[in-house]
Amino acid sequence: RNFVSSLLSITDNIDIDHVVPPEGVVRRDPDDPYFVVAADKGTATFSDTANAISQKHDFWLDDAFASGGSAGYDHKGMGITARGAWEAVKRHFREMNRDIQTTPFTMVGVGDMSGDVFGNGALRSEQTKLIAAFDHRDIFIDPDPDPATSFAERQRLFDLPRSSWQDYDKTKLSKDGVIVSRSQKSVTLPAAAAAAIGLAKTTASPTEIMRAILAAPVDLLWFGGIGTYLRGSSESNQEVGDRANDAIRLTAADVRAKVIGEGANLGVTQRARIEFGLAGGRCNSDAIDNSGGVNCSDVEVNIKIALASAMRKGTLTRPARNKLLAEMTDEVSHLVLANNYEQTLALSLARKRGLADIAHQGRFMEALEARGLLNRAVETLPSPAGLAEREARGEPLTRAELGVLLAYAKIVLFSDIVASDVPDEPHFDRDLMGYFPERMAKKYNGEIHGHRLRREIIARVVANDLVNRGGPSFVNRLMESTGRSAADVVRTFTAVRDGFALPALYREIDALDNKIDGQIQLDLYQTVSRLIFNTSGWYLKNDTGSEPLDKRIAGLLEVRRTLEPKLVSLLPEFSKARIEERRHGLFKGGAPEKLAERLALAEIAELIPDIALTAQTANADIAAAARAFFHVSEAFRIPRIEDAARSITPPDYYDQLALSRASDLIGAARRGIAVAALTSHAGASDPVAAWLEAGGENIAKVRERLQALTEGGELTVSRLSVASGLMSDLTIR
Repeated sequence: RNFVSSLLSITDNIDIDHVVPPEGVVRRDPDDPYFVVAADKGTATFSDTANAISQKHDFWLDDAFASGGSAGYDHKGMGITARGAWEAVKRHFREMNRDIQTTPFTMVGVGDMSGDVFGNGALRSEQTKLIAAFDHRDIFIDPDPDPATSFAERQRLFDLPRSSWQDYDKTKLSKDGVIVSRSQKSVTLPAAAAAAIGLAKTTASPTEIMRAILAAPVDLLWFGGIGTYLRGSSESNQEVGDRANDAIRLTAADVRAKVIGEGANLGVTQRARIEFGLAGGRCNSDAIDNSGGVNCSDVEVNIKIALASAMRKGTLTRPARNKLLAEMTDEVSHLVLANNYEQTLALSLARKRGLADIAHQGRFMEALEARGLLNRAVETLPSPAGLAEREARGEPLTRAELGVLLAYAKIVLFSDIVASDVPDEPHFDRDLMGYFPERMAKKYNGEIHGHRLRREIIARVVANDLVNRGGPSFVNRLMESTGRSAADVVRTFTAVRDGFALPALYREIDALDNKIDGQIQLDLYQTVSRLIFNTSGWYLKNDTGSEPLDKRIAGLLEVRRTLEPKLVSLLPEFSKARIEERRHGLFKGGAPEKLAERLALAEIAELIPDIALTAQTANADIAAAARAFFHVSEAFRIPRIEDAARSITPPDYYDQLALSRASDLIGAARRGIAVAALTSHAGASDPVAAWLEAGGENIAKVRERLQALTEGGELTVSRLSVASGLMSDLTIR
């Protein structure tokens, strides 16, 4: 406590980030492993000062107390905050089928080339046509910049120790380009300069010009400077709380840029983001876009904690450690940017699911409120009535709102994991090791496993991966539908992820960036998401999960190896035709042949655990169980029923539960009939045919009624419920 007091007396530029312990746990130990400091607002000097005090008091964090010092990662040098935000910007454009790394695009922004975020952001693509920008000193307008020439000049300014827009070589500006001081009372712009920013007059005040820049009809509005410049139409400047920029600030409705990138903090209010998103604009939030800097600090601190153990043992000197830190810079950047990539993908997938998920998102908010963890008004999230109105208008949650839910999902799941025994499961060691640079993981394996924050790192990695892949309401939805705990959901998700080797599959889809239509690529991800959700749900309902995770995963891998090569040959003709149609469509859409084939089979792959349970229950060979399983499917036209059921998207939450329940009953009945056939007619060449024949007229009537129910008009939840009841009756006759 003494050295913390010393720090706070020196400067107010150090952010203290206290990682929240599990619910009900109070940490009073001065060596509290939840206490970490990141000097994200400070400079390397402040970090060094903080770390020196930490070392003087022999605090266990040593110089990991504050990140970014002289022996830490230089965020501006790495450009990590801007690079992370640029991952978000690239995704927005990629999903519009534009590659801004190879095709010119127009940009305006707030900041200058001496700034970390604006400067690095303006150098992320050589195709950037920076039309205009302003900072606290100057206004820059370049009506028709040459991408190569202007990029080189921006790079020169960035490399100067200090620079302003006045240092820009004016001979490199396009015709009628200008750089003017904000201190002027009035500015007369060339006609081309005024037209470039959409200003209807040529003589205007600096304030009017800056407002025009914010409203310019460009591709990207990039925030890299200090201040809040956009508010919601329903907000007042007083509510925004940034008096210095009241005269400049616009409403979201005034913005004509297609995309907003928030490299800086608080450039846009949350209400403005929501308004911009509802109007068709593309933006996330500063918490999503510029998270790379904070993430980098976290990784640095945890690397130093692990290596401090080696230094204490005398197996690593401080100079050698510093050299290793520097050598791992690129890999640390890769680890950090991967999180930005996946997190923005999670928002895209949640946004694409749109209204289909809104009821589950509402239930998730209610669950958070019940635990006293969420105040919707504070987080600018719709009330239950507001959510119903949005649904009635056909307006799903925006990316900005989904970003809030994503954050809560991760925070809550992190606490739930730490409070459980999940981090102690040996299988999660690979998630722990994957958090660190590969070079370090190989040489300092023991130090990483002995990390004082080992459980917390595992919880963070697993929570990030699960929520990024499953979406904000994934855990809550499965907990509600199965009655299982968050820990059970985490273990099951992991079993499905690793049992189906999904990380490699995701990498194959990632590799299609800018090679296929952006929306088709999202559809490919959605196919994997459905596999994860449906298979996880099946396991949670039908498997106790009492075996060690490694054994569960090994079992699934083995069943897949045995069954997948034979799957297509065992399928009914209807299913074969559907899969071939799906495979051809994916291939035609740009997916490589092997990837198209695997994704086309995903719906069938979901059935593998069910087939394995059938074989186990009937004590039958897995191939024989699969043949019986699919014969039952064809006899009762289940593939057609499943196909029709997938097209049902009831808006009511309880109708969705009823639909899911009916599908589960049909699945259980199929398995029950297959088991009955395999056990009662084990000697028959075709056990299912023998079982059907033995059932006589009773089974024939049920099959007729099922056909009438499922093919005599549009399939509804009610019809599906009756069909599931009919099939269930067959298993208890």
